Amino acid sequence: MPSRAGFLALAPHRSTTAALPADAARRRSMEVTVLPVGTVPDRYRERCDGHYYGGPRFAARVARPLGVALLEPDDGWLDALPYAFTGRRIRRLPLSEARRLPGPLFAKPPTDKSFPAAVFGSGAELPPAAGDPLVQVGSVVTWAEEFRLFLLDGEIRTGSRYAVHGLLDAAPLAGHPQESAVRAFARRLTASCGATLPGAVVVDVGRISPPARPPGRPGPGFLANRARPFHRKVTRHTSRAGPPPE
Repeated sequence: MPSRAGFLALAPHRSTTAALPADAARRRSMEVTVLPVGTVPDRYRERCDGHYYGGPRFAARVARPLGVALLEPDDGWLDALPYAFTGRRIRRLPLSEARRLPGPLFAKPPTDKSFPAAVFGSGAELPPAAGDPLVQVGSVVTWAEEFRLFLLDGEIRTGSRYAVHGLLDAAPLAGHPQESAVRAFARRLTASCGATLPGAVVVDVGRISPPARPPGRPGPGFLANRARPFHRKVTRHTSRAGPPPE
């Protein structure tokens, strides 16, 4: 029998972070299921009480049968932000042009994971790809701490620290020594650029060590790192995403 609280569908490719929303869903008496690779089982199709956690590629195949929609930031959201919110130069360009760049440089696909985000000695080291896709490239920086924020209508609904110096190190945002600084930065970001984000979105922010400070430009304490899609159930008159935060 379907749970009255709805269900959370996970992509078949499991990650260490998938256990966190799964545990939160179970605490809310939601059913948690790992979807098979091939198709969406009939019992989960178009029920209108489902939520999805996983990558965008798999979501493209299962979103319609699940009855969920992908709220997706523009691919160029990060590189269009003012320098005050990024602390580094970020741009997108065709892979053929990126291959001619000197290094070192940080490069990644703007949205999917067709190749791993990494630091490359030069653009010539970028992996092969079909066609000439856009690649996001930026200055090489070291993140001292990184935080993942779940925003709904421009407000932080929940969040956590997820990495320290590039290593997974989860800790709740609530009560964290940097909580007030993270929230203050998120307020400035959404006040200035909130109209460029969907109503429900995941935004990663962090502190660069040492702070990026080109001549004449003061370095902010926190910087935007990326914005990610947030999956929600399709309704007509609500922007509430699920499962809700603690």
